[in-house]
Amino acid sequence: MCAQFRLSQNVSRLPLDTNDPRTKVHCITLKERTPQMGLTYLHTMIRVKDLEKSMAFYELLGLKETRRYDSEQGRFSLIFMAPPGQEDRPIELTYNWDGDDALPSDSRHFGHLAYGVDNIYEVCQHLQDNGVLINRPPRDGRMAFVRSPDNISVELLQNGDALEPAEPWASMESTGHW
Repeated sequence: MCAQFRLSQNVSRLPLDTNDPRTKVHCITLKERTPQMGLTYLHTMIRVKDLEKSMAFYELLGLKETRRYDSEQGRFSLIFMAPPGQEDRPIELTYNWDGDDALPSDSRHFGHLAYGVDNIYEVCQHLQDNGVLINRPPRDGRMAFVRSPDNISVELLQNGDALEPAEPWASMESTGHW
């Protein structure tokens, strides 16, 4: 099943004029829907200040760019990134070419992104080796938090049962907000 929608170069004009030749048609393949509501998760949008740093951070988590939309008229880019094999569950990085002074320095109002991982210790070590601060270490072998360059909180959860507590994580203190 393919649900068609259109992205307009002037996204401030809602509803979109589907007869406008400036709009682009996109197709989303919808999988199983919740029968009562017909609700399907599409993506989570995150406004970013530094596109390259933000993309590099999410690439460290294993996400890959799945599609991109650049609007010359609106002077913004939408970059969709998802884990391999899960392209139908992306995050959308929204980058305003002329800067975004309205973006707060502490994005706690957003909440967090959450990803399940096969080995939380290996993922945290990989992130730490690449300069990412582990704000809440996986002391319990189950949960950790890190922050993106745009201060978005990212929760990492061990898939399945928690791993046995292990050093250096078991005795590591939390740092900053998570």
